[in-house]
Amino acid sequence: MTGIPIVEAAPAKLNLYLHVTGRRADGYHELDSLVAFAEFGDSITLTPAAARVALRGADLPPAGPRLAIAGPFGPALMGENPASNLVMRAAHALAARLGREADVMIALTKALPVASGIGGGSADAAACLRALARLWGVPPDDPALFAVAAGLGADVPVCVAGRSCYFGGIGDILDEAPDLPEIHVVLVNPNVPVPTPAVFKAMAAARVKSGGAFSAPARFIRKPVDAADLASLLLERSNDLTAPALTVAPVIADVLAALERSTGCLLPRLSGSGATCFGLYATAAAAEAAAKSIAAASPGWWVKPTRLRPTPPDAPALPRGIVADPVAAAVPPPSAPFPDTGGWGVG
Repeated sequence: MTGIPIVEAAPAKLNLYLHVTGRRADGYHELDSLVAFAEFGDSITLTPAAARVALRGADLPPAGPRLAIAGPFGPALMGENPASNLVMRAAHALAARLGREADVMIALTKALPVASGIGGGSADAAACLRALARLWGVPPDDPALFAVAAGLGADVPVCVAGRSCYFGGIGDILDEAPDLPEIHVVLVNPNVPVPTPAVFKAMAAARVKSGGAFSAPARFIRKPVDAADLASLLLERSNDLTAPALTVAPVIADVLAALERSTGCLLPRLSGSGATCFGLYATAAAAEAAAKSIAAASPGWWVKPTRLRPTPPDAPALPRGIVADPVAAAVPPPSAPFPDTGGWGVG
């Protein structure tokens, strides 16, 4: 008998600004960023006790999570090894950390472009962690969630928090940010995937050539009063990955120009390492009109109007001193494929 499905949103993550502040001895770059989340994104539906479905009357797949993928960008993930999927790794790692069996069916609806700088895979893994936490009665601020998240990737802890905050270090430092005003956004991706390692490699090469210094942290010293004020504060900051991302995907320049030309755009900016860019707008009407205009001019691009999610008044405190769980970084491979199931099939 299956349980009641648990649904968790996996919203798009936006870096309103992103400064690269240094590079550690292990090669990882340290960052300072103001992160916000959009109302639009992927979603995870977790159904308890649904993985062990009888086949041929008696056969059962091995115990553990199973994954089904749907949505407009689902096909981009369907050819990968399920063992390497970040959602599956999250389920295994949290189950191992808590000594549980993740006997669940996980349905991922993929509405965000893949490798697009808005945290799609990280947001999906974070949503899976939150859904399992709800299933198992784990508090949303339990250190175990963030330890597992940090072992999965730099963006996963902030996506577990799922609210506006400052992102520091290599994703292991989350700090409170001032409440943001109501602001609407248009997300635009030219349907070009941009691998993050390639962007950081291009940035490192440019720094070697120019001898340029790293940026300083640039956290706000006051709360923005409205959308225009937020945009003015962000104009004093930047996304340091924009120039190297342009060397990997020059079309990003066209996307930023299209946003800047749109009526009512307060600020166009690249998110993360790209290729998704966003424009900030004061009203929903302005954002919707801009999205319609950009989509008509560039029908091959992915364009989505949405708005930033406000921080809930009852949001749990952000974690302090996140230490990555090494289990999450080295989850064992799945059991051997079971006949007729595709192993931990993606479908």
